[in-house]
Amino acid sequence: MSGAEAALPAEKEEESEEESEVLEESPCGRWQKRREQVNQGNMPGIQSTFLAMDTEEGVEVVWNELHFTDKKAFKAHEEKINTMFEQLVVVDHPNIVKLHKYWLDVKDSKARVIFITEYVSSGSLKQFLKKTKKNHKAMNARAWKRWCTQILSALSFLHSCDPPIIHGNLTSDTVFIQHNGLIKIGSVWHRVFANAIPDDLRSPIRIEREEQRNLHFFPPEYGHVADGTAVDIFSFGMCALEMAVLEIQSNGDSRVTEEAIARARHSLDDPNMRDFILGCLLLNPDKRPTAHNLLFHQVLFEVHSLKLLAAHCFINNQYLMPENVVEEKTKELDLNMVMAEIRREGRPAVQWRYSEVSFLELDKFLEDVRNGIYPLMNFAATRPQLLPRALSQPQEDPQKAKTPTPEPFDVETRKLTLLLILEDKLHRQLSYDLLPTDSSKGLASELVHYGFIHEDDCEMLANFLENAFHKHRSPPL
Repeated sequence: MSGAEAALPAEKEEESEEESEVLEESPCGRWQKRREQVNQGNMPGIQSTFLAMDTEEGVEVVWNELHFTDKKAFKAHEEKINTMFEQLVVVDHPNIVKLHKYWLDVKDSKARVIFITEYVSSGSLKQFLKKTKKNHKAMNARAWKRWCTQILSALSFLHSCDPPIIHGNLTSDTVFIQHNGLIKIGSVWHRVFANAIPDDLRSPIRIEREEQRNLHFFPPEYGHVADGTAVDIFSFGMCALEMAVLEIQSNGDSRVTEEAIARARHSLDDPNMRDFILGCLLLNPDKRPTAHNLLFHQVLFEVHSLKLLAAHCFINNQYLMPENVVEEKTKELDLNMVMAEIRREGRPAVQWRYSEVSFLELDKFLEDVRNGIYPLMNFAATRPQLLPRALSQPQEDPQKAKTPTPEPFDVETRKLTLLLILEDKLHRQLSYDLLPTDSSKGLASELVHYGFIHEDDCEMLANFLENAFHKHRSPPL
């Protein structure tokens, strides 16, 4: 080995150490900003994005910064900005890039909004499509359906929130692909933030949204009427078209022409796919289908297998089971035992035994379902996710709504178990021997005192416990 070759690892190590240098920490110390800058596609309005480390989870995240030069104007709208991000922090869906945390940094004459988002290392949808086309490969129809389903699953979730969240910047630059094939849409904060920032803050967000090469993702009504959920459906339709044809040609950095879009539409061979995409691209926003309805379109809809239904049921109730329950249960099984049987008249029955099942494949399948690769949306009822109170309608006075503590009907000997799911997806499971003298308010206050829950959640938890106590302590009818 030559001297030059021998020196390479040392140089890389030195470069790595420089990039991993901690430039700044979050106020809580959990998030550490690194020197290395990252590019997660077209993130409008972000002046700088850095790789960062989540010191609690040990994973890489993205440190995003929005800079404002007019401190006085920023301070005047600080409460509104806080409200915006409080809405976005609670958005949690496997096909949406998670916004973990945010804080405001106001110093001297400048101000920053810093927020931490999930790091997606495998690149954007646009990058993937370009690479696929360069390698002279076609888009796999199965992958197209799966990715469309995942994007629509995310949009259906956002649009069913109360109040609805409109993405407003859905392009192939803001859709990302993870190494396991999971689709995640990013830049969800963009529309909520850009439309609410007053003109006197002079945010660069609005300007960058007008990038010429991405204008074809926005519908004709964009800029003339208030954004609605139909804006996202049009943008999704254009993404679906690009996925189907790999790329809609443009002239350099100029806007994609109507002729190029028409050629791409006419090149679609599958009539169901063409009908699906053309429905999204209708010029009249009132006639475009909803994200939820698109999941029922014949090009995507399929009856879920019993295996997938069982996997979702298992994952939704996994907190009730031991962590290694799959491994332990498989050890107890008699591999020669019949798992399923089809009885046929006049012919031998068809049997499947446990020995024919690969438990390693089962673990991988459960992990894929848990990660959101196979969403269960086709027949699930849409239930709105309530967003923070500041953004929804005025709430009833909690003092008026409080339920009086009932007298205990009998001595309570059952153990209370709470599962707390925090905003960073950490779980805390608590058990407690419930006494007849315990009150819901006292228990909630104690959880705040010992740092298990946030002070703002105290009243909500007390009301929840009160209802539970009332239900179990009431005499049978």
